[in-house]
Amino acid sequence: MCGAVIGSMSQPIALVAGLPIGGRLRIVGRSSVLSAATGRELARYLRPPAGVHPWPAVISQGTLDRFSKERGPIALTLVEPVVVEVSADVAWSGHSFRHSLRLLRVRSELNPWTVQVPGQVGN
Repeated sequence: MCGAVIGSMSQPIALVAGLPIGGRLRIVGRSSVLSAATGRELARYLRPPAGVHPWPAVISQGTLDRFSKERGPIALTLVEPVVVEVSADVAWSGHSFRHSLRLLRVRSELNPWTVQVPGQVGN
């Protein structure tokens, strides 16, 4: 699910994905840079968080990319979680995706809190 974006809610540059792991919404990856059209489509579904958001507004580069040499801060625009369908490779560490995700579409008809962690589907 999308729990934050990089950029503004009206012009997101990338989405920050989260999954419920251990009873908490945890950051598990980010998308590649969104095209202008994809960003506009995602923006239609983004809303400010309804309550206290579980993520900080600023994170380290290492939170999104363990292999990056950059360690500077990244500002997040926190949003009310919305389910998104993404394309990801099989590099799942058990807690995060190793590579960038590609946003396919928003699945606003789905409840964010019913999303399952990869490898736990059907458990």
